Amino acid sequence: MPQDALAADPRYGRTAPRRGLTLSWRDPTMRSIVWQIVIIGLVGFAVWWLVANTMRNLEVRKIATGFGFLSREAGLPIGESMIPYSPADTYARALLVGVLNTLRVSLIGIVLATVLGTLIGIARLSHNWLLARLAGIYVELLRDLPLLLQLLFWYALMQGLPGPRQALNPFGSVFLSNRGIKFPWLVWEEAHTAALLALAAGIAGTVLLARRFTARQMATGQRPRLWPWGLALMVGLPAAVWAAMGAPFTIDAPELRGFNFRGGGTITPEFAALLLGLVLYTAAFIAEIVRAGILAVHTGQWEAAGALGLSRGEQLRLIILPQALRVIIPPMTSQYLNITKNSSLAVAIGYQDIVSIANTTLNQTGQAIEGIAIIMAVYLTISLSISVFMNWYNARIALKER
Repeated sequence: MPQDALAADPRYGRTAPRRGLTLSWRDPTMRSIVWQIVIIGLVGFAVWWLVANTMRNLEVRKIATGFGFLSREAGLPIGESMIPYSPADTYARALLVGVLNTLRVSLIGIVLATVLGTLIGIARLSHNWLLARLAGIYVELLRDLPLLLQLLFWYALMQGLPGPRQALNPFGSVFLSNRGIKFPWLVWEEAHTAALLALAAGIAGTVLLARRFTARQMATGQRPRLWPWGLALMVGLPAAVWAAMGAPFTIDAPELRGFNFRGGGTITPEFAALLLGLVLYTAAFIAEIVRAGILAVHTGQWEAAGALGLSRGEQLRLIILPQALRVIIPPMTSQYLNITKNSSLAVAIGYQDIVSIANTTLNQTGQAIEGIAIIMAVYLTISLSISVFMNWYNARIALKER
């Protein structure tokens, strides 16, 4: 073995001597340090120049700077809000309404697009010729049409529905009109909030019990039944809390009064069009990701699962999809980020998300830099949160070497 290899081999208790830094341009380490200092200096100078030039131009034009405008009265009407809001509230609350509206359509869109995309991706691999071809047509058609065009199509379709007096009534107390979708809704009370918290606690308890039972199975080979405990925690506990607080259950059904409906829940045309467009468009990409993940699993896994006597559905659910997740999760993260960022197209159909409300705010106040900065901060925060969660989940399901 060469002497240099012996010196660098940690098994011999010695390491190769480190090369010292010399103040010479011929030293590559010295050159790299100098170039890094120069590049950092140039970037810092460019940032300073841009900031100074912007501040000088704002001062010349007598445009106010800072975020003090957030505490002023907005006077901005918002038709759709998840929290109480009136035009007399501040710009800060108006922007909060926009953030919540963005989160609502993004989170619901992520869940629905994942379910729909997974089903379509599996359908593309079906042995049923017609089902596989229909899924393929869906994917190719939806991916090739611009998202903005799809949003405008769904919005025009919603606006083309009849008025409230001639509203479509497909079933029960559900009405479709150009004012949106009206449906019966539960009158929410404190007992329902307490029951919802009890349900969350029950789910957490069931997960902890599942881990404990799995550990016991690994140690003793016997696994206690989980379903009675899960049923008690996730159904019995919320029901007991709800009953203890009076068991309120009042349904508010929509009724036509005058020229519009009163009562019940409402899905506005803007929200429905945006959600439909985002879900159907993104599901086409997720379908291809799911299909590629399933095809990445070796065919021997299908054969082994079939040899165990599992049905086709059991093979897919128990054997193939858990392995395919390791291929599916990384590109799926990008699609979740795309749903969030594409929701900014809501401004084209009148849905008041953070972009729409921030644009109105900067037009009223003239503080465009602060408005754009708020939009960027919101989307950056949401995107980083999604990335952190998906990276954590991806690391959790990754294969662990022993």
